[in-house]
Amino acid sequence: MHTDNGQTRSVWMTTADTAPAPALTMDTTADVCVVGAGIAGLTTAYLLARAGHRVVVLDDGPVAGGETCRTTAHISNALDDRYVELEKLFGEDGARLAAASHTAAIDTIEDIARAERIDCDFERVDGYLYAPPGEDRDLLARELAAGRRAGLDLTMVERAPVDGFDTGACIRFPNQGQFHPVRYMRGLADAFERAGGRLFGHTHAHRIEGGAAARVEASSGHAVSASRAVVVATNSPVNDLVAIHTKQAGYRTYVIGARVPQGRIPHVLLWDTLDPYHYVRLQPLDDSYDVLIVGGEDHKTGQADDMDARYARLETWTRERFPATERVEYRWSGQVMEPVDGLAFIGRNPLDADNVFVATGDSGNGITHGTIAGLLLTDLISGRENPWAGIYDPSRKSLRSIKRFAAENLNVAAQYADYLTAGDVSSLDRIAPGTGAVLRRGLSKLAVYRDESGALHERSAICPHLGCVVAWNSGERTWDCPCHASRFATDGHVVNGPAITGLGAAGDDDADANG
Repeated sequence: MHTDNGQTRSVWMTTADTAPAPALTMDTTADVCVVGAGIAGLTTAYLLARAGHRVVVLDDGPVAGGETCRTTAHISNALDDRYVELEKLFGEDGARLAAASHTAAIDTIEDIARAERIDCDFERVDGYLYAPPGEDRDLLARELAAGRRAGLDLTMVERAPVDGFDTGACIRFPNQGQFHPVRYMRGLADAFERAGGRLFGHTHAHRIEGGAAARVEASSGHAVSASRAVVVATNSPVNDLVAIHTKQAGYRTYVIGARVPQGRIPHVLLWDTLDPYHYVRLQPLDDSYDVLIVGGEDHKTGQADDMDARYARLETWTRERFPATERVEYRWSGQVMEPVDGLAFIGRNPLDADNVFVATGDSGNGITHGTIAGLLLTDLISGRENPWAGIYDPSRKSLRSIKRFAAENLNVAAQYADYLTAGDVSSLDRIAPGTGAVLRRGLSKLAVYRDESGALHERSAICPHLGCVVAWNSGERTWDCPCHASRFATDGHVVNGPAITGLGAAGDDDADANG
């Protein structure tokens, strides 16, 4: 599978191919145009098509070529921000709605995989949340009580059923799920097209407009006119300048995959209570081996560049707890959008036409949040009531999350000081082949990449979203924005929003912001 969102390749990218999707080569019409063919966009498109809508999907890469191919694919109602916190932010009723929606998402994935006969290794497994030594063990008791109040059938057990790894007491979340996300997405794409949907890949949405003449224009000049609605499901919305992006932040998360003999470690989901936390699952590889998948070591996008050290810490952590671990064969990173209050933003885009919808803020539960997006947006676009609409409303405000909101936005403000710095290097000679660096030239900041042949590729280092200075990501060979997590390839073209256009020409520090 070809993708340009980074150099690393996940286990999913190396063990499955995506469905072929031609580029948009002419103007067309639809009831709904969905931008983004990841888990949120394609699930929404599939359910809308099944409900009788004419749907067109556009993606600037292959199906599932964005963050969906970089997930670890935990399909869970054990939420990253904990039911203890959700109760504080949304009340007991809100926590119950969150639990019900994520449980429904697990069931929906299973139902779709069965109904459409998608061979994606879907499996029901139990999940276990534990507190490592030195962590707050009382949190487990509080989380158990809050989860039960939210309607989940949780139990406290003495330890997770993993030989050689004594987790200590942990909460058992029964009947969770896991699958191969790229195989699922290929099957979902095929099912969408069987339902009458049309899917176009390698088509960059350049302009998105709502209202009576809703329209999505591609950079090629061709456009989709949508009589009913536009859905933007691009991990981070590319049609919104400020409203959503002050309420969520992008984080890089790191994953290793190691061979383990089959049968040595049970198929369960594991999470600890550290911050950032570790998350663990297995994936069948062949007749003899599973892949033990372990993730963690998160940091804000564009604010660290020490990928090798993070992989090393993950490997050390894994080998200490899972003695059956053999060779580490996969190392990759992904992007997580963290909302300030723990739940995704799914619904009408703030400050936009009423028929423009967004799905973002996966908060480490991207597979279930993406499936919830499909269920919720299909109801909203079809004119049906949905009990989850309030808790996922992108316009929602919560005074109880104001401290986290302020902290994230103070962090963003601090990044603008990069305008005043000298840059990473003082001269082009200091940029080795295969690496990049930010360089000051007069009043301009340049993002300069030297390819393996020694040729230089110079772009403006100013993110076209809101003008932050990008940072070099040596592990993925991308330029990452430390403010709102836009990411760019070495030639400057955009691979992650919220930026909708690429880095400007070298010396062009007046690049237009999205709008």
